[in-house]
Amino acid sequence: MKIPGRLIGQTIEEKLKVEVSELTKRGRTPRLVDILIGESSEQLSFCSMKEKVAHRLGIEFNLVVIKSIPSFESLAKMLKDYARDPANTGIIIQQPLPTHLQTDSIYNFLPPIKEIEGHKAKSLFYPPIGLGILTALKFAYGNQEISTDLLIDINTDKDALRKMLKHKKIVLIGRGPTGGALIGKTLSMLKINYLNINSKTDNPEQFYKNADIIIAAVGRKVITPEIINPGVGLLTVGLRREGDRLRGDYDEDEIKDIASYYSPTPGGVGPLDVLYLYKNLIESTRAQLDGIELTVKK
Repeated sequence: MKIPGRLIGQTIEEKLKVEVSELTKRGRTPRLVDILIGESSEQLSFCSMKEKVAHRLGIEFNLVVIKSIPSFESLAKMLKDYARDPANTGIIIQQPLPTHLQTDSIYNFLPPIKEIEGHKAKSLFYPPIGLGILTALKFAYGNQEISTDLLIDINTDKDALRKMLKHKKIVLIGRGPTGGALIGKTLSMLKINYLNINSKTDNPEQFYKNADIIIAAVGRKVITPEIINPGVGLLTVGLRREGDRLRGDYDEDEIKDIASYYSPTPGGVGPLDVLYLYKNLIESTRAQLDGIELTVKK
């Protein structure tokens, strides 16, 4: 079974539009500031995609392109300046960053309420990519109907998610800052057990063979038919380019008759990741408007 990420996303999108409209009527339209360092065509493409989704939702989107690489201090000052403006209700930094800026401490210069990607150690928000993964799993192990009920609300879904995944052997491949690390953080915050495989793991195939669920966040082909068991669930967030096509961490034609379910690339977890970014932004905007102090997610 192919996880219909795009169709699930379209349903979630309609629900989020209503929430944005309600905030706009109250005088506070959510606004995202997306900071991009450099002019990578691939990164600009990702930013453009996020901007299109923002416009469909009625969210204001401000892309800030810094062409020359700044010092750590300059970037920190810029973040504080954008955060000071009450109209900017959420701020993200496009990854990957130049080497001298690759530290989570850069997020310390954003107020917790406006750091909506879940990078801070004690974040107010679950990482969007992790919520996207949970939504795909909720669909796969639920009634497989596309509805707004698939939208993850940790307050109401936490216990059900833990119960659903309690006896599943979950293997997470990769620990990059925008993929594996954030997915792992999401699972850990929910106290869901998993095994993290990386490039230093000896004989990783032994763990793949025993897995009920494999989540791949690598960016190259790491899953092949001979290393997985029939009935395994496969999700990928890694991206690689093959000619003019984007692919995930496995070839779908090779695994589709082996896996019980799998996420496609594109159109799998990616659309859900973006929508949960905006769900966090909406939650942040509402809290700022109402003067509500959010608590650290557990």
